[in-house]
This record gives sequence, structure tokens and C-alpha cells, in this order.
Amino acid sequence: MDLKYLHTFRVIVDEGSFSRAAEKLNYTQSTITFQIGQLERELNTELFEKIGRRMALTKAGEQLLPYVDDVLNSVDRLRFGAGDISQCRGEVRVGVAETQLCYRLPPILREFHRQAPNARLLLRSMSCCDIRNELINGSLDVGIFYKDIGGVGSGLTAYPLGECPLALVASPETKAQFPDFITPECKMAVPFIINEPNCVFRLIFERYLREKSILLDHTIELWSVPTIKNLVINNMGVTFLPRFTVEQELASGALAEIPTELENTTIAAVCAHHKNKWLSPLMQLLLNLCGCPAESE
Repeated sequence: MDLKYLHTFRVIVDEGSFSRAAEKLNYTQSTITFQIGQLERELNTELFEKIGRRMALTKAGEQLLPYVDDVLNSVDRLRFGAGDISQCRGEVRVGVAETQLCYRLPPILREFHRQAPNARLLLRSMSCCDIRNELINGSLDVGIFYKDIGGVGSGLTAYPLGECPLALVASPETKAQFPDFITPECKMAVPFIINEPNCVFRLIFERYLREKSILLDHTIELWSVPTIKNLVINNMGVTFLPRFTVEQELASGALAEIPTELENTTIAAVCAHHKNKWLSPLMQLLLNLCGCPAESE
């Protein structure tokens, strides 16, 4: 059995289609189809079925997946076990909460690439729920996210990265119009500008608004924290973000904090991996740079 067929199988699972797997592996789609056909013939079973536009695993494919991961992890052990980290050519699939990716990770990524210039970090900005789910199913190697919504789960090993205070902020002009988010049963003609619905700090603030019976005009939903901040600075609404993302703007006066009864609320950032995942040297390097106390097996 050719190892590259197993690698192709894993990439199709990660990417969800033959075409995206072909693009990632720099193969033609016919090559992908041939390799999976060969693997299915050797195993005498079908591994994928098409559901809508996505290639889903059959029951046999689901049963094969953990064995494939074991084989690929074993190959990684042999390849990197005694190697120089600067010569490693592997990759690490990393899911990151957007605020962490924008404001905390750049120096870590720079140092990772300095120490392992031949390696690749496959970074994805994702919601915390999606990061947790993809760590559990093996689509990600490492996740950096906030654990507060739904916790971490027993299937993951997580290392604390610190508590992150939250702040309700607006432009000074908007704060002058809406200085009080403490008095209950108020209706305010100001938009709430925030990112996706499962965002941990969005959920915390929306729950607070419900408990206080405070109604805002409407919600503007965006994925980019820098864009959210730019709109808020330009008097378009209020936002509720980790304080570290707005420290510079608060210091310069471009943004002002509005008092709430959530002033001592924090969210916990973690770095995590599947508890059964073999920590390759590249994964270990990333964990070390994040300040995690994990050790290679």
C-alpha cells in the first residue's frame, strides 16, 4: 500500500472534496481519483460517497480514518524523531480565534518560521466552537481559542494562555450620546458591531443585554476585528471586545470605554491539541513558543 494514498485520503477528509484536495496537493483531480480508487481496490471497500457537493466518508472510511492517522503519525515520528528542527519540512494545521491571530500570534509565528524555516503553518481564522470540534475530529493539529463557551472537552489537552478582560468601547462622540449601559430597561438607537454569532464575547454581552432588558438598534455582523474597530471609531456604533485588542485606541483617545456591570469579566485563552495526538517536533515548537508546558513523547 502506497503511503501517499493514505496521505491523499487524509487531505480529502480535511478539505471535503477531491478538487480542493487536488489543489492543496498540487495534483490533477484525475490523480486524486486514481489514488483513492487504488486504495479502495486494495481494501475492497468504498471509502467516500458524494452528499451534495461534499465528499463524505462511508462507514468503512470512518473506521479507516484512525488507522490512517496512526500510520501517518508513525511516519512523522520516524522522519522527525532525531532531526534538526531547522530542517523539518512538515506542516502544522492551526485554528486560531481571530483576535488572538491578529494581536497575539504575529511574534510567535515570526519566531516559529525563524527556527523552522522549511516548515509550514497552515493557519485558519475560525470560531472557537469550530476549532474545538476540528481538534476533536483530527482536522486540526493545534488550536488557540477561548474555552468559555462549552469548555474544552475531555478529548483535548489544553494549556492556559491567560485571562483576557473585556471592554465595551465606542468613539468619544458615541459615548457622549450613550454613556450608560448599566441602567436596565433602556432602548438605545445605536448599533452593536461585532463578529459571528458564536463569538464568545458576543454571547457574553448579548446575555448581559437580555438580563438588563437593554435594547440596541440592530447588530452589524463582521468577521474582521480591525474593520469593527474602524467603524466604531467613525461613530457607527459600539462593540465589546477583549481589552488587548483596543488598548492602543483607548490610550490614544480614538476609543473610549463605556461602563457596564461586566467590567471584571474575563475570558480564558487556551492552546490545545487532541489528547491522543503525537506531538511532532514542529507541534512541540509551536506549543513552546505559546508558553505551553507540554513535552514531546
